[in-house]
Amino acid sequence: MITMPKLIRTALVGLSLLALSACVNPPAKRDFSAMRAHHPRSIVIVPVTNSSTQVDAADNFLVTLPVPLAEKGYYVFPVHMVKRVMEDEGLADADLVHSADARKVAALFGADAVLFANIQRWDSQYAILATTTTVNIGYTLKSGTTGQTLWQDNLETVYSPQAQNSGGHPLAMLVTQLVVAAMERAAPSYLPLANQANTVAFYGAGHGIPSGPYDQRFGKDY
Repeated sequence: MITMPKLIRTALVGLSLLALSACVNPPAKRDFSAMRAHHPRSIVIVPVTNSSTQVDAADNFLVTLPVPLAEKGYYVFPVHMVKRVMEDEGLADADLVHSADARKVAALFGADAVLFANIQRWDSQYAILATTTTVNIGYTLKSGTTGQTLWQDNLETVYSPQAQNSGGHPLAMLVTQLVVAAMERAAPSYLPLANQANTVAFYGAGHGIPSGPYDQRFGKDY
């Protein structure tokens, strides 16, 4: 039997939850009208600019970009071919390419859109007991016909490995943590973090790139 006090408590709980949900602002939806208006079918990825101190970061990151974009339903020009064409056209410097008119860059390949990516952080900081590896990427997709920005995002991923605590001796745990930190310092997890950033940037709900025409979700995901 449901008593009156119980009914009152239930009603109060329901009202409290309703009030709480009303106070939570839903995340703002990104405007994809420009992307829908241009509906690009093909994307050319130009050489990556690198603001970090790691000289090989740009080339290493560049090769992680084509697959997720192709999986989103776009034709992606082979990045090594693109880089060679750029060099033949006197655009060997990535910074020079990024400052060029997106329409002229797209015209070299007959592409509908151009993806520019900039590495803002690609570093690993060591502090005796911990090593923190950080990757920060800025993405901008521009129309190949108007030069208008269709989509952009900025993602930062961080990894700081920790030794598993299995209830062992504290000194043994300390030594293990030192080894784990040293291993990350010797071989930082840059590419896994870069792939993670790409996944969030391209597939993130509400802000990722809308599916392209070669994906069955085209026109349906946003």
